[in-house]
Amino acid sequence: MLAASIKGKSVIVTGASKGIGKGIARVFARHGGKVLVVGRDLQAAETSAKELTDAGFTAAAFAADVTKLDDMEAMARAAHDRHGGVDILCANAGMFPPAKMEEMTPEQWDEVQATNLKGTFLSVKACIPYLKKSGEGRVVITSSITGPVTGFPGWTHYGASKAGQLGFMRTACIELAKYGITVNAVMPGNVVTEGLKELGDDYMQSMAASVPLKKLGDVEDIGHAALFFASREAGYITGQTIVVDGGQILPESLDALAQA
Repeated sequence: MLAASIKGKSVIVTGASKGIGKGIARVFARHGGKVLVVGRDLQAAETSAKELTDAGFTAAAFAADVTKLDDMEAMARAAHDRHGGVDILCANAGMFPPAKMEEMTPEQWDEVQATNLKGTFLSVKACIPYLKKSGEGRVVITSSITGPVTGFPGWTHYGASKAGQLGFMRTACIELAKYGITVNAVMPGNVVTEGLKELGDDYMQSMAASVPLKKLGDVEDIGHAALFFASREAGYITGQTIVVDGGQILPESLDALAQA
């Protein structure tokens, strides 16, 4: 069972103080993982970690910026010191501030690439020495359907970063295979998070109407997919993706749903 193969594993989840990362951390903790909750804001990370420990799970908080290699190396050391190593890295930290190309500044573009794409690279790089020692190292990247499959106005920078993560994954998995480390990615559709709620009720309702299952995803839906990729049972799967979107990318148009 998946739960058995996760139990006792040391798990790092970046961007875990809220949103999808928080959901991923909750799923891994519930299945017996020892979770390091990583976020830029220590207080927010501590609050999320406390929710897990209060529920009887094993978790600790760590403040780090994924755009800084020193921070990522300190993060990996902390997981080793507190939980005995690094078995699983969920490279989840990301941002998606909307900006149309005509108004977008180079600084806004760079900020998104630094967090979403460079942050993925740095978090993986920092954890490699520990993942090698694990013997069953797992890297799970949170990408998106936006960029690799779909587009949405205002997210050229975000879409580029998420597509870039998959390009990174396809070579990283080859380089790390000799150590028994797998690298895979989850591609969420629209999932209910604090960030999505900020886009407004009208947006959320229109997105739900575009999903064949007629509802938006939950953060734990992404966590369950990440859990599978991190399991012993998925040990022969690497360089692959799972789309978790309720079928959102499938209809040609809303008319296709209306006729279903």
